[in-house]
Amino acid sequence: MPPAVCIFMDEKASKTVRVRVVTRSARRGVEELPDGSLRVRLNSPPAEGRANRELIEAVAGHFGVSRSSVKLVGGLKSRDKLLEIYR
Repeated sequence: MPPAVCIFMDEKASKTVRVRVVTRSARRGVEELPDGSLRVRLNSPPAEGRANRELIEAVAGHFGVSRSSVKLVGGLKSRDKLLEIYR
């Protein structure tokens, strides 16, 4: 699995991150796992894309990038997702 730490080499660089989503969690947060993936706990239920929107917001805040720099590229309706983070 790719590492969760984003190190960009140039302006057009991107990093792919595997994410496991836990919805309807009491506490919201991002946790880096030993295999390099992320576990993201969200308050939103997995309905009507609310959890995906909250996921993008949480991951963008974790890596210090804008929300538009985070793209969901896999796992739209799954708890295991693949995100691409652009600089």
